[in-house]
Amino acid sequence: MHQYLLPGEAAKQLEDLLQQVRSSTHNFLGYPVSKDFDYTPLLPFLQFPMNNLGDPFVSSTYNVGSREMEREVVAFFAKLFRAEAHNWWGYVTNGGSEGNLYGLYLARELYPNGMVYYSESTHYSVQKNLHLLNMPNIIIRSQENGEMDYEDLQNAIRINRHMPVIILANIGTTMTEARDDVRQIKSILKDMAVRNHYIHVDGALSGSYSAFIEPRPAFDFADGADSIAISGHKFIGSPIPCGVVIAKKSNRDRIARSVAYIGSMDTTITGSRNGHSPLFLWYAIQRMGEAGLKARAEHSLRMAAYAVEQLRENGVEAWRNENSITVVFPSPSIEVIQQWQLATENGYSHIICMPNITTAQIDAFVKSVTLEHTGLVC
Repeated sequence: MHQYLLPGEAAKQLEDLLQQVRSSTHNFLGYPVSKDFDYTPLLPFLQFPMNNLGDPFVSSTYNVGSREMEREVVAFFAKLFRAEAHNWWGYVTNGGSEGNLYGLYLARELYPNGMVYYSESTHYSVQKNLHLLNMPNIIIRSQENGEMDYEDLQNAIRINRHMPVIILANIGTTMTEARDDVRQIKSILKDMAVRNHYIHVDGALSGSYSAFIEPRPAFDFADGADSIAISGHKFIGSPIPCGVVIAKKSNRDRIARSVAYIGSMDTTITGSRNGHSPLFLWYAIQRMGEAGLKARAEHSLRMAAYAVEQLRENGVEAWRNENSITVVFPSPSIEVIQQWQLATENGYSHIICMPNITTAQIDAFVKSVTLEHTGLVC
């Protein structure tokens, strides 16, 4: 028997999993994950223990990795997010949650006595990150569409004016994909003469394509952000969850330390880092470029508009935020939720029109919701 073949029972278990994953991936509309990727040319790299341990911009004695590609990925997003020339840095993370942890970590090191402000629509991982970092925080009300209530933010800051201000802004909230206006937040801080402040942007989904929207949302470094985190497996697509965090190099330098064992700098959250994910993102960027990514965004926006139109025409009160790809509607039955794997909260569900979504898939979904809505099915 070949040394890599599995015994019969294990081989069947693996085949069953493959069939289950294939089936589940077909009806998948409720979560922000792109599945229209093909990284077949990269399969040979799975034969190697690729590890980008340490700082991607500092060489290491461990050379089995993809540091060069990782630097190119970071540079691509630094430019896209209008970071200041010669004052940007970043790395490929395990996902948006790690990117948020890193941004908050930098903010804490810059302002150890700072107060964190974030809206009630913020992703659940942020509270966990704040607990890990032991950072005091205040939850700000959200507007009806999920965007931060700026008046409540201003009032909360006024009460705590003796403390530096750390703000986590959402560029695409979890349920409604609402975007907090970083330019308006920056204006509030300026009007209140708050000099010591830090703004981290959680752009897990929407941050990946907001640069291609007209008019461009206020979310990046030119608008006042100090760091930005996005996911790589969502809008771009990857078989492994991943993300990118971009920060100001001057802030990153505050936490850097040299590690002799790896011959590099310790500047990231984790020690060993996946060397395959940067390769996937690099490949996608090289293949699509800005033009291709913009086309993906435009397709997703068209599909979202189409979904709202079709649902409304069939009596379902669907809506979406301006220039978002998330469509919100009253929650259907548990059968429909499970069939289409819909994210659901407080009586509402959503579908997210990722770049792989087609009108045929939306039509099939609308049909299942409509049949239930009109009482034609149980």
